[in-house]
Amino acid sequence: MNTLANDCIEALLRSADYKSRTKGEYWFVKTKYEKLHRMIIKREAGTLDFEPNCPIEQWKAQAAAMGAYLYQLEIKAEYEDIEYDELDFAPGEPA
Repeated sequence: MNTLANDCIEALLRSADYKSRTKGEYWFVKTKYEKLHRMIIKREAGTLDFEPNCPIEQWKAQAAAMGAYLYQLEIKAEYEDIEYDELDFAPGEPA
């Protein structure tokens, strides 16, 4: 994820608006989940560029918990009419 997107997520997390903070939380977790998922795939394929200390089962359990949390955030968004479809931002102007 690029720096602008990271800055946007950080701004959302610090927002005074509840819906914006919820969007920030969702995108923060989703970004971390996707990175972990890619690392699990590379590890299983034998193409990960470092040797982890942690067993892959722990990574998979962590990814499962993160996926379940994202699912709960998506249900919450339906109740509260919050859109997570895309990370909306313009340069210097977080959504």
